[in-house]
Amino acid sequence: MPLTEPYDDHLPQEDAVALDGALGNPDDNVVSETSGPSESTAVGDGPAVEPEPTLPEPVRQRIVTLTAMVLPTLPADEVPVPLRRVAKFAPNRRARLGAPAIAAQLTADPLFRQRVTARVLADAGDLGAAVVEGTAPAAADPVEVAALAYLARPRGWRELIDASGAAVRAEADSAVVAELVREAEQRATRAEHDRAVARVEAEKLRDELARVREELGQLREESRQVTRTLRETQARERKATELLATERGRAARASADVDAELRRARARLAEAESAAGVARASAKEARSVDDARLWLLLETIGQAAVGLRRELALDPVDKLPADFVADAFAEQQGTAPAGPAARARDTDDPARLDQLLALPRAHLVVDGYNVTKRGFGEMSLEQQRKRLITGLGGIAAQTGDEVTVVFDGAERMHGLPPAPRGVRVLFSRKGETADELIRRLVRAEPSGRPVVVVSSDREVADGVRRHGAYPLGADSLLRRLARS
Repeated sequence: MPLTEPYDDHLPQEDAVALDGALGNPDDNVVSETSGPSESTAVGDGPAVEPEPTLPEPVRQRIVTLTAMVLPTLPADEVPVPLRRVAKFAPNRRARLGAPAIAAQLTADPLFRQRVTARVLADAGDLGAAVVEGTAPAAADPVEVAALAYLARPRGWRELIDASGAAVRAEADSAVVAELVREAEQRATRAEHDRAVARVEAEKLRDELARVREELGQLREESRQVTRTLRETQARERKATELLATERGRAARASADVDAELRRARARLAEAESAAGVARASAKEARSVDDARLWLLLETIGQAAVGLRRELALDPVDKLPADFVADAFAEQQGTAPAGPAARARDTDDPARLDQLLALPRAHLVVDGYNVTKRGFGEMSLEQQRKRLITGLGGIAAQTGDEVTVVFDGAERMHGLPPAPRGVRVLFSRKGETADELIRRLVRAEPSGRPVVVVSSDREVADGVRRHGAYPLGADSLLRRLARS
C-alpha cells in the first residue's frame, strides 16, 4: 500500500505535493515498466532509479509515525520548508494531518530521510543496529523491522520489507482464521443454548398441554350442565310466550277501548276549539274596528297639527304676550323690571329646557365639547366626556326623551364605557366637525317633532333654528345638571 494519504486542506498549498512520488506508490512500478529509457534513468548516463517498493499499510503508517515523532527534535534548519508547519502540530495531529507531506519529503529528500533515520535508529537501540546489519531478530515486530529497514535502507532492505509484508499478511490471515473460529464457537454455544431453551420450552408445553386437557374436561362438564339449563330455560320461555300472547290480546282490547274514548274526546275538543275560534274572531274583529277608529282619529289630529304648523310657519318665541305688556308698561313708567322679562328671553334658563323636554317625543341634541369645556374645562377630555354622558343619562331616565351627544372625532379615544340607557354618543368623522353632524341630525328629524339643540355656538344655533329646532345655550344644560 502506498505511503500516502488523500490531500489534506489543513496543510499549506506547497505541502500538498503530488502523491505519484510518495513512498511505495504502485504507479512507480507502472512507470518503470512502461516508460522508455529516458523516463527510467536520471539525466545523462547515470544509473537507473529503482522504483519504491509497495509497502503494506501498517508499515507505511509506522514510517510516518516514526518520522512525525522525531520531526520536532530536528534543528529548524534541518527541517524541510514543507514540513516546518507540520512540525508545529500537536503530536496526535502531526502523523494524521501531515502524512502526505511527510511521505513525499521522505521520498524526494534522501538527506532528510538520513537525518530522520539517525534519530529513529538511536531510539530503536539493538533492534535498529540489527536492521542496519541486514538482519532481523526472530522475536521482533515485522512491521517495526520493515519501517526501520525502509528508513535505514541497508543491504537487502527490500527483502526485509517483503518479508514483513508476508508476515503482516500471515498475521491478517491468522486473525481472520481466529475470528472465524471464534464465530464458529459462538454459533456452537448459541446452538447449545437454543437446544437447552428448546428442551425447557418443550417441558413447559407438555405441562401446558396437561393443564389444557384438564380444563377441557371441566369445560365439557360445564357444557353438559349449561345444556340442561338451556333446555329448562327454553321450556320456561315457551310458557312465558304463551302468557305474553294472552296479555297482548287483553292489551289490544283495552287499547281499542281507549282509542274509541280518545276519538270521542277529540271530537268534543274540536267542537270547543271551533266555538273558541268563533269567539276569538268576533273579539278580534271588534278590537280591529276600535283600533282602526283610534288610528284614524290620531292620524287626523297629527296631520292637522303638521298642516297647521306648516301653514303658520311659526318660529319659537322668546317672549310671552304678558312680557310685551310688561315692556310697554315699563316704558311708560321709565323703569324696566328685569326679572321676569330677562328670564323669558334667557336661552340659558334651565326652566326653558325643562319646558321643551316636556313636549311629546322631544329630542335633545348636545354639542359635547362646547358644553364640557364651558362647564368642566379643568378636567381631562376623558373625564369631561364621562361626566357629561353620566348627567345626560339621568335626564333621559327622568324625561324618557331621546338624547344624543356629539363630540369632535379628531380626539376620539378607544375604550369608552358603555353609554347609559337612552343616550346616544356620536363622534364626527374625519374631515367633519361636530357642528356639521348636529345640523345633519336636525335635518334628518321629521317636520313637527320638537328638537332641542344645546350649544353656545351662534352659528350652530342659527343653523338649527332655520330647520325648526329649539337652540339653547350650554349654561341651561349645565344648570340643569347641577340641579340634578
